[in-house]
Amino acid sequence: MPRPSTAGYPFRIGRAKTGLGLFATDVIPKHVRIFEYTGNIITNAEADAMPGKPRYLYDLSKTHTLDGSPRSNIGRYANHSCKPNGIIYVYGGRIWVKSLREIQPGEEITYDYGKSYFDAFIGKENCLCPKCAARREKAKAAR
Repeated sequence: MPRPSTAGYPFRIGRAKTGLGLFATDVIPKHVRIFEYTGNIITNAEADAMPGKPRYLYDLSKTHTLDGSPRSNIGRYANHSCKPNGIIYVYGGRIWVKSLREIQPGEEITYDYGKSYFDAFIGKENCLCPKCAARREKAKAAR
């Protein structure tokens, strides 16, 4: 299946340590909206009834969830980091990621997925972000 178009965006979809990721193609200034996390709004009951462990869900409220699984959702390609360069925020019922600092061309665009997702799907020993990889290397060297 073809990847969604990133034409007009300051990033591309490319191969990352954790699968596919978003990589800056231009300098992205600090505090700029990078992309919107899109999908279908469903009830929390519908989200709870989904088979398996759906990975692209975002809680919008006590009653509704955004299902970001469609491949047209460019935001699904941004990976988790414990020391991210982006931050997620909700404005006007829409989910956005903006830059926390200036992001250089070639740098992967990441944000923190949050504690509940981290605990359920990633885990401290499996996180591949640079911060956790460095922590594990430091611990290994100390042994």
